[in-house]
Amino acid sequence: MTRLSVDAAKGRVRAPLGSRVAARSRAPRHAALAALLILAGTACGGHASAGTAGSAGVGDRLFPALGNGGYDVTHYDLDLDYVPETNRLAGSAVVTARATQGLSRFDLDFAGMTVRGATVDGAPAEVARDGAELTLTPDKPIAKGRTFRAEVAYDGVPRTIEDDEGAVEGWVETDDGATALGEPTGSMTWFPGNHHPSDKATYDITVAVPKDADGDPYDVVSNGELVAEEDRGDRVVRHWRTEEPMASYLATVAVGTFDITRTRTSDGLPVYLAVDPEEAEGADGIEELVPEVVDWASERFGPYPFSSTGAVVDHLPGLGYALETQTKPYFDSAPDETLVVHELAHQWFGNSVTPRAWKDMWLNEGFATYAEWLWQEDRGGRTAAQTFASFYDGTHPESEGIWDFPPAEPPGAGEVSAPPVYGRGAMTLHKVREAVGDEAFFSILRTWTERHRHANADTAQFIALCERTSGKDLTALFTTWLRKEGRPEHI
Repeated sequence: MTRLSVDAAKGRVRAPLGSRVAARSRAPRHAALAALLILAGTACGGHASAGTAGSAGVGDRLFPALGNGGYDVTHYDLDLDYVPETNRLAGSAVVTARATQGLSRFDLDFAGMTVRGATVDGAPAEVARDGAELTLTPDKPIAKGRTFRAEVAYDGVPRTIEDDEGAVEGWVETDDGATALGEPTGSMTWFPGNHHPSDKATYDITVAVPKDADGDPYDVVSNGELVAEEDRGDRVVRHWRTEEPMASYLATVAVGTFDITRTRTSDGLPVYLAVDPEEAEGADGIEELVPEVVDWASERFGPYPFSSTGAVVDHLPGLGYALETQTKPYFDSAPDETLVVHELAHQWFGNSVTPRAWKDMWLNEGFATYAEWLWQEDRGGRTAAQTFASFYDGTHPESEGIWDFPPAEPPGAGEVSAPPVYGRGAMTLHKVREAVGDEAFFSILRTWTERHRHANADTAQFIALCERTSGKDLTALFTTWLRKEGRPEHI
């Protein structure tokens, strides 16, 4: 993620649209599931069963309630029906998972909307809710090691989460539709799941949308590749598939009116670009820039980790940030060149190689920020050393606040996207580059993205790789730049 200005809040969502029309009929799967779920009820019955309850939360220091214990999700199949005029969403989420313990019941993270019922392996399951915890008790206990399928039917108006500074995430209305933005907790507002970055999965996301008054369908853009499109008369259904593992905070759906461009990189990688017509003039050139950045980053960081790339340029200027949604970074308005570099660099650092815990976000943001420095350096602009110096002496416009806390020790959930994670994280990488030399440094980056491709990793693993590759003890360097309070006295 990138804030357009480091000290600016991400902005507040606009007021709801004025005119509304009645919601239309839902997709067929919703009706079929609803009929089955009449038998399920919604109260926890408490019948005895073998196994134990999966934990609520995975023990993340910064987000203790996020994620759930007892299972590992392998796939999400989301069948959604959305009406922009009413901002109502009807959904069926099929969560395929493997039990890592015997389960008498288990939790899913889900905030808001109405749960109509649930099944586990086709049998009605008991449902209970407590805040953002959705607890399912299956008809029979689930044995350790067994793969199971939980299906949840739900509907309503999805929430937009807003923090004390006005930063918004979740399901955010735009002037012609909506967009789903998930970092760090927003994805649980539009589908139930195991919403912690340590549990990555593949996705099928199918979205039905109506046609407007002129008979034109709304566009729907999501992660991965568009594998099917169907016109059902009053609605159009689009099916997007992500075959590489993805953390839930990177999942997205953008509904609205877009100019769609399909092209390819020099290596033949498909590029899918969706640009709001109101941003078309400012985004002129992005069709050439995205493939150029992907080609450059592939040389620097190793092969591009996904089967397609692209971008969504929306018209939501009050949002105030961009997000590295997998395969198609989201921009709230026409982005500048370095912002495109930053979000595309995240496809390697954060999306493919994902932190095991939120405290290690510097592995995302520090790397993506340093990619900006490298891009400028490689194109004859300021060198990375010059950019480092401007951050250190406070003359860089994004240097404010970088000494507030050590980048590997964010004090709370609100600091995972704060300046030290970005600027001082990038400075740490530059100090590593100085210490080990360019050959070893870029070997480290390529090895990092290859070794942990589509997986999770942490700071300790990165330090170990740096020391093993360089043959040097870098304890003092990482202690000074990642973990010590305040501005280092010597550079």
